[in-house]
Amino acid sequence: MSVLLNTLWDDNRALKMSESELLLYRSNLLGSDLRITNFGGGNTSAKIFSPDPLSGDPVEVLWVKGSGDDLGSMHQDGFATLYLDRLLRLRALYKGLDHEDEMVGYLPHCTFDLNPRAASIDTPLHAFIPHAHIDHMHPDSVIAIACAKNSQALTKEIYGDRLGWLPWQRPGFDLGLKLGDMARENPDLEGVILQGHGLFSWADTSKACYERTLDIINISAQWLAQNDDQKSFGGPLVSTALDTAARQEIAAALMPVIRGKISETQAKIGHFTDAPEVLTFVNSAQLAPLAAIGTSCPDHFLRTKIRPLVLDFDPANTAPAKIINHCLQTLDQRLDAYRDAYAAYYKRCAHANSPAMRDGNAVVYLLPGIGMMTFAANKATARIAAEFYINAINVMRGAQSAGGYVGLPEQEAFDIEYWLLEEAKLQRLPKPKRLAGKTAFITGAAGGIGAATARRLLQDGACVMLADIDQAALDACAQDLANDFSNDVVATTLCDVTKEDAVRQAFAETCTTFGGVDILVSNAGIASSAPLDETSLDLWNRNIDVLTTGYFLVAREAYMVMKKQARGGSIIFISSKNALVASANAAAYCTAKAAEVHLARSIALEGAPLGIRCNVVNPDAVLHGSKIWSGDWKKERAAAYAIDADKLEEHYRQRSLLKRNVLPQDIAEAVAFFATERSAKSTGNIINVDAGHAPAFTR
Repeated sequence: MSVLLNTLWDDNRALKMSESELLLYRSNLLGSDLRITNFGGGNTSAKIFSPDPLSGDPVEVLWVKGSGDDLGSMHQDGFATLYLDRLLRLRALYKGLDHEDEMVGYLPHCTFDLNPRAASIDTPLHAFIPHAHIDHMHPDSVIAIACAKNSQALTKEIYGDRLGWLPWQRPGFDLGLKLGDMARENPDLEGVILQGHGLFSWADTSKACYERTLDIINISAQWLAQNDDQKSFGGPLVSTALDTAARQEIAAALMPVIRGKISETQAKIGHFTDAPEVLTFVNSAQLAPLAAIGTSCPDHFLRTKIRPLVLDFDPANTAPAKIINHCLQTLDQRLDAYRDAYAAYYKRCAHANSPAMRDGNAVVYLLPGIGMMTFAANKATARIAAEFYINAINVMRGAQSAGGYVGLPEQEAFDIEYWLLEEAKLQRLPKPKRLAGKTAFITGAAGGIGAATARRLLQDGACVMLADIDQAALDACAQDLANDFSNDVVATTLCDVTKEDAVRQAFAETCTTFGGVDILVSNAGIASSAPLDETSLDLWNRNIDVLTTGYFLVAREAYMVMKKQARGGSIIFISSKNALVASANAAAYCTAKAAEVHLARSIALEGAPLGIRCNVVNPDAVLHGSKIWSGDWKKERAAAYAIDADKLEEHYRQRSLLKRNVLPQDIAEAVAFFATERSAKSTGNIINVDAGHAPAFTR
């Protein structure tokens, strides 16, 4: 926390900006640094005079970050705009704390210029403060002061008369009134620290507000650094002898098991981090008592739940296999204990009108010596939960150095978690896509069929691990998909499917990246053509290695992960028309492809009791975007049919019953069918995607 924030404000860039554009510029700068606020956390505002759409007269408008947006990535349409005078008149309608939620219903009536962006519950906190520009941030260093036992005295000691202090209170209309009253009664104040929550700061211009916010954060960071006892969390309790590889190995083994056990009602995606801050905390003497206290800042709490689950082991034991075994032996007991404690917490705190109890599983899992795992309905939420808990760790460390950490009172925590307004927001979320919470592992992912399949599964809400042996093509494919779907849901692993160790490592990376594997698309391939008497042993072995042994190694590893998860799964082989119909001058290729089909049938038999399905998609003549057609294979197949290579595609089209070309997207549609529950009762089956080739009919 001692690394200070430097201003990023560019006067030349800001020179020609309007007030609303300056607000966006300031917001993006503040939201770009997790030390200032987390993804989706905090908000900014500006009071700007604008012409009324009806009268043309200038009116004062509150521009404030809208509900559900993120400061770092938001655009101009992310701000709600409201008539300030109407907001101020709401004070006359306020009936007290028991009517907080009613006030939110009045906010749409204050909307300026028919702006569709919904105003957040924090809007009154900005409206009643009599300053033009306001920042509300959740910086680690300030929250550490806000969450210390003697928070009010520390605020006075560190900031003197620059900042005010207010005791903990859930955000809402009453807190907005108190902030406004404090600011009016103390005109020299530069901001207010909210106990257990965060920072409000203000100024007369956007630039001054931004720089004041940074200054306040830096002051607390410097104070904490100067008062740090250098013995974080009581010092280490667990040896740090486990190296990165061992930590990754343990996480990869445990995450699919945990993921499977906590996905009873909703499929989960995982995230793993062994960042230095995390290791310091999970290896410390104070891990257990501090983890039990839970987080304090409402933003932290909403993302990480009432408290994390700690999976411990003998700190003297550093053998990965023994650590894994110990954790697995005690896992059910610890998961059940957490669920029981959560249900008891709900029962103690619930009100007559509280929403029904939600998922009782933990979001954050802490493992001494190893790191932190987080699980949520999607990858972004799991990652963000980890980021929030790292912020909570920083807060706890600072607060402990400042005199002792204080968590959010249990009833207050419950009232935030089960706030009716939060429940209404959850109910408005769109229905999950077919493959939400699922992870697909795709081999040969940088080729035409692989990339099209990845795109199709991403459209259905899956996360994808792209595996290929061509690093450059893999990177290009990943960037293209990430641009359209986000970096959270796309990952890559360099993998030679013929190498057992490489395949194991690729699946281990998938488990630490996403928590496990639900869908395997085995697509890596080569193609060769030669008369039987000219087929060398090397050529034969190369086809068998990639198309048979490679499919076996990848399927076996996926099967083992799916078995650990105990949630079923779908294995899909991309084979070929040649698996069913032999072609001249392709004995090695045809034999290897036929073996794929029979391997799939064997897997279907063994996997059925576990809910693991295995099916086959047989393409034919997919020339567009396919890497195998860019080499000699096209010329060789044209030669086999005694035609020119540039006429091969038309030859295949005319050969088909439907007289249509087959594209990578057509194969992807078949894969998507087998990957989703639409094919829940299909296993051991084959779909030919060949525009109709009578000799390949399966029945």
